[in-house]
Amino acid sequence: MKTNKILSTMKVVSWIIFIGLCIKAGAIIISSFVSLFVNQEATKDLYLGLDFSSLYEFGVGYYVVLLAFMISLLALQAYIFFLVIKLFSKFSEHSPFNQEVSKLIIKISYFSLFTGLIASIGTGFSKWLGKRNILVSFDWGAEEFLFMSGVIFIVAMFYKRGIEIQSENELTV
Repeated sequence: MKTNKILSTMKVVSWIIFIGLCIKAGAIIISSFVSLFVNQEATKDLYLGLDFSSLYEFGVGYYVVLLAFMISLLALQAYIFFLVIKLFSKFSEHSPFNQEVSKLIIKISYFSLFTGLIASIGTGFSKWLGKRNILVSFDWGAEEFLFMSGVIFIVAMFYKRGIEIQSENELTV
């Protein structure tokens, strides 16, 4: 009974985070289009205080590349939480070890790794811009995603082994 409450709470929290990330990604996409095609002044307050006006003046191409990294990162984060929501939907307390859940856990680890790689590239790009006196204040979180992908992959391997043990036990009964 307590486990079902925890799973339900985690599913609701995952939905809230997913919706928040979608809103954040959508807001940055819309403000990016406004800054590129409608009003260049929007680069001074892109989203929640992000000021990329000096980057825009340095080069529109660099500005677009940075925005593409940011949008990709947020979209990947949102997709990871979408997968987490699916994971909570597929998880069963009575039969916790099944192939669908295992595949979702592995998929989450791969997308976490990909998100970490995108964040690492974004961090490197930001540092490169910093050497050219263009300050980009955005937390990429590359290390966290890379560490998270490793941990989730290890959990996925344990989970896969649990499926093997469960199927062996079912065969012996």
